[in-house]
Amino acid sequence: MSTNKHAIIRYQTLDRCFRNAGRNYAIEDLVNECNKSIYEYTGKEEGIKKRQLYDDIRFMESDQGWSIELKKVKDGRRVFYKYEDSNFSITNQPLNETEANQLREALLTLDRFKGLPQYNWINEINARLESSFNLKQQNDIIISFEQNEYLKGLEYIPEIYNAILYKKVLNIEYKNFKTENSTTIIINPYYLKQYNMRWFLFGKSHGYETITNLALDRIEKIASGSEEYIETDIDFSQYFEDIIGVTIPNEKIVDIILKVDKILIPYITTKPLHGSQKIKEKDNNIEVHLKLIPNYELETLILSFGEKIQVLEPIILVEKLKERINKMKNNY
Repeated sequence: MSTNKHAIIRYQTLDRCFRNAGRNYAIEDLVNECNKSIYEYTGKEEGIKKRQLYDDIRFMESDQGWSIELKKVKDGRRVFYKYEDSNFSITNQPLNETEANQLREALLTLDRFKGLPQYNWINEINARLESSFNLKQQNDIIISFEQNEYLKGLEYIPEIYNAILYKKVLNIEYKNFKTENSTTIIINPYYLKQYNMRWFLFGKSHGYETITNLALDRIEKIASGSEEYIETDIDFSQYFEDIIGVTIPNEKIVDIILKVDKILIPYITTKPLHGSQKIKEKDNNIEVHLKLIPNYELETLILSFGEKIQVLEPIILVEKLKERINKMKNNY
């Protein structure tokens, strides 16, 4: 299927022209009609050429398209295009094989959420597509996503998701790693985020001004709350820009300088530690400069590289890592 820009607009325009019994369309007319439709949609004159329309028509005639049957009527040097059946329309047809495969690809991406209750419908949809379009069953798995299907707390996602969507307060019985007994937290839920194969809920707890972060695998029970929901003006698409992970300490953004072994540069270049990353050469050393708020996740990430990374600044981060490394040494 053509993946060119505005392909769907062109297919629909051609379909309309082919079934118009009151007018004949030559290729030049079809080009003009498609360009008018694109202009009406975008407001820009992004013209296409005859070659593109010929490709579009071939696709529409193919099994991967809609298997349309065209009547090509010659009048001198001009050729006019019409459907053999004036009642035919691609809008009346089921998904073609190409569209079905594209939908399968989208469902495969969604399948990374396997194990979450609200996505149980994916297997059913896949089966229906295979039956309807006789799609070849892929016996060998050719792609996989990192996902902990056995993580405790996944069953709470539908209820939390709906509470966020419909702005409902939740009473959450929560047990953190530091206490033996659980406590009940009244929270206005705002956002769900996955990090390091764990899920976290962000919201405003009653009695606290700052945002609360709850790990779903520490939740014991959830019930609906009766309190009035308190909305937020936080833009969570930007909320995590200045950190790594999910922990946001009440501290300022600082400049962090790391001395990095040259062997790590290709890895860190293709998979940056953070969006603020800049790589510099200084005194024959490679330095990685970051601007973010230091947190536990950053410390853990740095330590995961072992002796290949050394923190140069700030000193407070150097001391924290020294302390953690010394504790690690004492374990062996």
